[in-house]
Amino acid sequence: MPEAHIYDAVRTPRGRGKPDGSLYEVPAVDLAITALKAIQERNHLPPVMIEDVVLGCVDPIGEAGGDIARAAALGAGFGK
Repeated sequence: MPEAHIYDAVRTPRGRGKPDGSLYEVPAVDLAITALKAIQERNHLPPVMIEDVVLGCVDPIGEAGGDIARAAALGAGFGK
């Protein structure tokens, strides 16, 4: 089994997904990209060094029903 190295853990802000919620207009993938970029910057990690991204999704419906981890990793510039 290969070794795993966990450099950091972050979470996105919480908000209601309803039309009157504070994060209603922010796509889930944009929140994830922000978190991944923060991990990269805080730990001075070159994007090519990151092989896997694991994300949790509380409510996988609509736009959050896709592969958020993959889309966010690409959006953050990982895997290039």
